[in-house]
Amino acid sequence: MLKKLLGIAPKLESDGSYSPSKVALKLSTSPKTDFENISYTKYQGQQSKILAIFTERKNMTMQNGKKFSTGNHPVEALLPMLHLRNAGFDFEIATPTGKPVVFEMWAFPEKDEHVKAIYNEYKSRFEKPKKLQDFINNSFASVASYAAVFVPGGHGAMLGIPEDRNVGKILNWAHENDLFTITLCHGPGSLLTTTLDNQKFLYEGYKMAVFPDAVDKQTPMIGYLPGHMPWALSEQLKNLGANIVNTKSDKTVCLDRKLITGASPLASNELGKLAANTLLKELK
Repeated sequence: MLKKLLGIAPKLESDGSYSPSKVALKLSTSPKTDFENISYTKYQGQQSKILAIFTERKNMTMQNGKKFSTGNHPVEALLPMLHLRNAGFDFEIATPTGKPVVFEMWAFPEKDEHVKAIYNEYKSRFEKPKKLQDFINNSFASVASYAAVFVPGGHGAMLGIPEDRNVGKILNWAHENDLFTITLCHGPGSLLTTTLDNQKFLYEGYKMAVFPDAVDKQTPMIGYLPGHMPWALSEQLKNLGANIVNTKSDKTVCLDRKLITGASPLASNELGKLAANTLLKELK
């Protein structure tokens, strides 16, 4: 009752899950983003496609058994997509089984016209994405058409994706064919798939920006999460030999070889700029 009065009680949803409290939403979301509408010299080459791997799962069970209403963070997905689209690239949207993309709609910036426009542009693809297995079967041979793989964040990126063998196959395919891999916040959980079946971590020794475990541990205090996380992402990546370059959930972005990463939702605009400029430079 006291938490409700203070505005720090997570909000109970109709399916029994919890979305962030009023205070948490005020502190962590905004009706407009910091998107910069840059005029890029558009890419004109053959490698114009980017595979975007989204989550199809909504609820994350916390240590206390409560479910967090999650999915992909809309800002983390759509700001990088805006920059890359404006730089001349197009997206193939996929989820593990082809079920619709799930977004954290409580974080959607309702007054941001650029974000709303690209969301509506791709809405039909979000609702009917490709299956990862179909992409592997039909598109691996067309590698010359692809520039990158993009895995947006949101806590939902930690649901199923880090254990999905098809994600691991796709990341290895991208690595072997010199494509870029772009991810941010909790999206780097996807990189764990490269260790499945006792394989060596593909990104050992890489520098990367990832959402800090320390921040995830603090957010239940203001009702962002309804409990503590089921597992710690940064810790797992560090244990495998990743070099995490950030300690805060800030605007940090990082480019190491063909891996482009960002620290948090606040890094979405910077990640988009870095990815767009890097791809335009490298794919001339």
